[in-house]
Amino acid sequence: MLSELTKIVHGIVLDSPTPAKALAKEIGKPYSTLLREINPYDTGAKLGVETLLEIMKHTGNIRPLEYMARQLGYRLEPDAGGAEIHRPLLPLRMSAER
Repeated sequence: MLSELTKIVHGIVLDSPTPAKALAKEIGKPYSTLLREINPYDTGAKLGVETLLEIMKHTGNIRPLEYMARQLGYRLEPDAGGAEIHRPLLPLRMSAER
């Protein structure tokens, strides 16, 4: 069974305005390793949480974080009082949807 989260990350990396090879260099990971880790069909490699965080920071795309929050019954919303984390990422806070 394919992981929905891995499919989301795979799409983010491949659809990013920054080419995957350049993104790999920015996050300090060999290009081939990054592609293996985000490949939803490769069950031999796993994406680590630190790498996921770097991908979100460098692409500005928080869809994986939103997906995880939804799976746990939370939603994300911008935190107007927070510090800026990285270029396009907005500071966020989580609140329970329950």
